[in-house]
Amino acid sequence: MKVHLPNSAFLGNIDSFFNSLDMSDTNTLQISANKKWISVHPLVLAMVAALGQTVRPENIACEVFEAKSKHYFERMGLFRFLGVRSGIDVVEHESAGRFVPLTQIQSQEALSKFVTDMIPLLHLSPAHAEPIRYIVTELVRNVIEHAESPHGAFVAAQYYEKSNSIRIGIADVGVGIKKTIGRSHRVSGDLSAIGLALTPGITGTTAREGGTEQNAGAGLFFIKSIASINGDFFAIYSGSALYKLLRQHATKRHILHADPFRDRHSARENLPQWTGTAVGIDMMLDETEKFSALLEHIRGTYARAVRERRKERYKKPRFV
Repeated sequence: MKVHLPNSAFLGNIDSFFNSLDMSDTNTLQISANKKWISVHPLVLAMVAALGQTVRPENIACEVFEAKSKHYFERMGLFRFLGVRSGIDVVEHESAGRFVPLTQIQSQEALSKFVTDMIPLLHLSPAHAEPIRYIVTELVRNVIEHAESPHGAFVAAQYYEKSNSIRIGIADVGVGIKKTIGRSHRVSGDLSAIGLALTPGITGTTAREGGTEQNAGAGLFFIKSIASINGDFFAIYSGSALYKLLRQHATKRHILHADPFRDRHSARENLPQWTGTAVGIDMMLDETEKFSALLEHIRGTYARAVRERRKERYKKPRFV
């Protein structure tokens, strides 16, 4: 496998980074980087760290970074998870309020501890902290419960003071969405599976609309809806497919669609095969609605969508 860290890879332009991945030789991992500067979304770090767990340390080749921004990758813990020496000496200043370094989570207990530790690091008000707590909990819980990844989930987050925004990336190298959703629903491909995973009431644990008491098929729909209402980016990559929610126009943000393909989005299904799932989200904190009201709005849309799907499924022909 080959990964090149470009000068820029954020959710708005991340397609080119995904497209450049070379997944052909799964026994080796070669990492190169832009010589002048590197500025990437935390999702990129999470993906590279996850890939590194699938290869023996002696088969990982990481070139010495020359860009000035190389210290960021050391401080975020990327080289530690790859098991390679960066050749960089960094004085580790306090991360509180700025970023959450790469973290590997493999159990519900570890997830609870991570979320408890993460929120104070970001120094956010309760109104801004609660959506982030919810998003991270739901995304990592999905990995633990469904991904079947022996390495769990990799998470990283970065706060940007100038734009008052936070960017979160979560990645795993598990079985992917198509396999988990396909256990209970008919899917035609990776993009179809992603669409179903984002649809309210659809879960790979059962074919029943609305899911089960333990898994209602709501997590990804809620997260996508939070991003949609607040006008933020949201991207999900699994298999060879990418679904990316684009920033919604302010006048249309309160229109929630049960069908994710009715939202303003871009989609691709010809990317290099990512065996697991990678999810990135950006949040403009000053635009985040009051979380309780926001969830109530999303819950209402979720309930209506599930009712309509049930009616459609069990509608019987009437003979006169």
